[in-house]
Amino acid sequence: MNSDSDLQIAGDILEVQHLLQPAREHPSTVAEFAGLARSIAADRAQWAPLVRFDTTTRWYHRLRTGPGYEVWLLSWVPGQGSGRHGHGPSSGALTVLEGELTERTGRGSRVLGSGAQRVFAPGYVHEVVNDSLEPAVSLHIYYPGLTEMPMHSAQCAPAAVDVVPA
Repeated sequence: MNSDSDLQIAGDILEVQHLLQPAREHPSTVAEFAGLARSIAADRAQWAPLVRFDTTTRWYHRLRTGPGYEVWLLSWVPGQGSGRHGHGPSSGALTVLEGELTERTGRGSRVLGSGAQRVFAPGYVHEVVNDSLEPAVSLHIYYPGLTEMPMHSAQCAPAAVDVVPA
């Protein structure tokens, strides 16, 4: 007991349901979008049967949409890449579901293994490539939904932020 306070809580505060914030049906913050990506990643039965690997072109599938956002599933065979690109007015979250991908920016390269997440704001330019010898699968969430993906050949723009899984 803390003698400096008259407040005491008996029992488990998490059992007091009316004090907890209800889970949102749709995410609206960076943390909630990263959490949505982690929850989809954890539910392998939801996405794994949909994955296709195509050696001629990158495969992608829109997994779901919500108010103002889209969730995309992508597969990458060895050697496939996105080319250096931006995302127009969209912010994004990239999560590697299987395998590993290399992200290249004007600041260098970073290998992203299964479970790695990157979040980025509008204006961010990068290239994603499967430099490994095994196929990879990734999940991409864009807010607002992706309306353009301009290709770039010059130096990349501001850095993305790593998201450490909880």
